[in-house]
Amino acid sequence: MNITSFLIYCFIVTITPGPTNIVILSTVHNLGTKKAMEYTYGATIAFGLLLVISVMLNIMLITIIPKILIVMQLIGSFYMLYLAYQIYKMDTTKPSVNQTATFASGFLMQFLNPKVVLFTMTIIPGFILPYYTAMPALTISVIVITIIGFLAFITWVLFGTIFKQFLQNHKKIVNVIMALFLVYAAIMIWI
Repeated sequence: MNITSFLIYCFIVTITPGPTNIVILSTVHNLGTKKAMEYTYGATIAFGLLLVISVMLNIMLITIIPKILIVMQLIGSFYMLYLAYQIYKMDTTKPSVNQTATFASGFLMQFLNPKVVLFTMTIIPGFILPYYTAMPALTISVIVITIIGFLAFITWVLFGTIFKQFLQNHKKIVNVIMALFLVYAAIMIWI
């Protein structure tokens, strides 16, 4: 496994603005760090649960249809290229939506967030299953990816105001760099 591509992909997808990160940022601004952390805990638990579901579904699919891995790698690569395009053209000046910040709303948001659902369904077959199928390796992978997601959420909680301002001041440069990293990660799935 190309660990560099794996880590870059995980970092970019979890740290870049998406529905969950924007709600966390909005919560920090409107309700404070404590409420943002409550929301973050719910989002993290759901993120890990989605990864577990992904592992189970992907193992089942690979057992039934071994050639599905290639299809999932292809879907994962195209999704990463799509994300690169979305990040490249992202407009961070739009106001975020304020929601009630609870553990339950953070948990449910993950199941409704297409970015998270697609990420969890592509990271396992794209980076993990081609190299590891043993349960201990899959468990460690889920834990590592969940921790990466949690650290990304915490970044938005702790540095929300500063990070938002930085993105607005340098959004084009940041977006281009993040998009290029995603393109690199998409290419590395096949190398």
